[in-house]
Amino acid sequence: MIKVCLADNHPIVHYGIKSYFKDSSEVSIVGHAENFQALEEILNKKAVDIVILDLDLEGLSSINLVKSMVKDYASTKLVIYTNLSEQMYAPNALKAGVSAYVHKTAKLETLASALSKVNNGSVVFSDVVKKNLALIGKRNKSERLYRKLSTREIEVLRYLSDGKKNKEIAKILDLNEKTVSTYKLRLLTKLNVTNLVDLVNKAKTLEIV
Repeated sequence: MIKVCLADNHPIVHYGIKSYFKDSSEVSIVGHAENFQALEEILNKKAVDIVILDLDLEGLSSINLVKSMVKDYASTKLVIYTNLSEQMYAPNALKAGVSAYVHKTAKLETLASALSKVNNGSVVFSDVVKKNLALIGKRNKSERLYRKLSTREIEVLRYLSDGKKNKEIAKILDLNEKTVSTYKLRLLTKLNVTNLVDLVNKAKTLEIV
């Protein structure tokens, strides 16, 4: 039996996944966490084979925390289950050491299949992500821009797009406010815009956020 912990902000997601697997002979939901602190508490107390993790989980402010989880809980595998752009976030998730990336638009059968494959040692990413990783030199405009942005720049851009101020972003990411300003200037340059409104609009147009 695969022991799974679900970490997601939304009770309806917990209910839906628990209902789907309630009669499963392969998957047992052994924990529920609605924020990052609760997830760590569960992992420190229980043996968990796989965590189904939403990148929007409350308290999960940076991909660096995902990297730390991979290191600190080496016997537990991470399956990302999120609404965040697969094209944008899956490559960085792969680099961080997660075992699968499933978009929430996929059927629950896809998630179930990913859990089974990951438990057997596979790394599960869609053909689209694999193709994008393989064809580094053959990208459209938005894909080339993805490659220009660092993981930290993507995180800063995400919070800017959510309407957060530099001071708020600095606190969330544990950075100096001046450092956030530097990232913001880099983003303006790399995305070839001159102000925050255009920066956010361009990011949305290109599906970067």
